[in-house]
Amino acid sequence: MARTGDRARAVTAPAAGPLDFALDRGSPVPLYHQLARQLEAAIERGVLAPGDRLGNEVDLSARLGLSRPTVRQAIRSLVDKGLLVRRRGVGTQVVHSRVRRPLELSSLHDDLEAAGQDPTTQVVRNETVPAAADVAAALAVPEGAEVVLLERLRRAHGRPLALLCTYLPAGLPDLDGARLESTGLYRVMRAAGVTLHSARQTVGARSATAEEAARLDEEEGAALLTVERTAYDQGGRPVEYGRHLYRASRYSFDFRLLVRA
Repeated sequence: MARTGDRARAVTAPAAGPLDFALDRGSPVPLYHQLARQLEAAIERGVLAPGDRLGNEVDLSARLGLSRPTVRQAIRSLVDKGLLVRRRGVGTQVVHSRVRRPLELSSLHDDLEAAGQDPTTQVVRNETVPAAADVAAALAVPEGAEVVLLERLRRAHGRPLALLCTYLPAGLPDLDGARLESTGLYRVMRAAGVTLHSARQTVGARSATAEEAARLDEEEGAALLTVERTAYDQGGRPVEYGRHLYRASRYSFDFRLLVRA
């Protein structure tokens, strides 16, 4: 007779030590799905880090006390999500955790930091340029007026995640490149007395160009999420216009939907 609440044998990951999985054999939820969910949770929490090895299906089956088809199905579901990869001669290895970000007015750097994703930033451009028509309209300045252009490459756990192209009206605080590489733009703006109040944002998708793919460590034509955002201060003045690109394989937005009465 199957027992409920059985605890599968520990799996050892080099950077994390043994992992203990509690599998309920009496649950209507299939064992492969229970194992997949717990492996995914371990990856999301950073208990299983990129590069950690889980071994092959035979080893995992023996260590967990599960059948090979059960383990194979659990691994396949996480391979399909891009969280695990199978390598010949190595076995199953953690690739990365997928970044899930709430759809709200917040800094990507701060969100990644709070999620333990070890964010780093490379400032590619930080210069004054004349505002093109779309930038001028978004920032409510005359076309051709001077605006600050920031281009940054954001990484999580050392792997490229996003290309951030941001335009700021002239007269905002001095944006030192070294400071922008150590913290988020919104934190710099708040420290300078800019209070962010609201934003309008559009989320879309398109394929990566050759240049974008090279920067983001993707294949040309890979799916990218696009975000266009205009942020406003308490007085309703636009203080940021951004056109950002995110790797769809590593990044998603979380929405909370409410039913109207």
